[in-house]
Amino acid sequence: MCRNIHTLFNYDPPATEHEIHHAAEQYVRKVSGFTKPSRANEEAFSRAVAEVGTATQRLLDALVTSAPAKDREVEAERARARAAKRFATA
Repeated sequence: MCRNIHTLFNYDPPATEHEIHHAAEQYVRKVSGFTKPSRANEEAFSRAVAEVGTATQRLLDALVTSAPAKDREVEAERARARAAKRFATA
């Protein structure tokens, strides 16, 4: 799994269209092996990003949970704390 693709479900506020597009782009980059496709592959790459984004939005819309929504700021602070601990220098 790409490290750049983050969980998008069950957050308050919900994932934005931009976040979904970015995750779809990261997924297509990983699967295709291209960080930037050539002109010959650009249309197929863009189409795949759009289709994955649409499928992701449908999935997020269909999922249900009884768990309370997570706060984006709290989760971001936890991630920063984990990173600081992980990459701390002596």
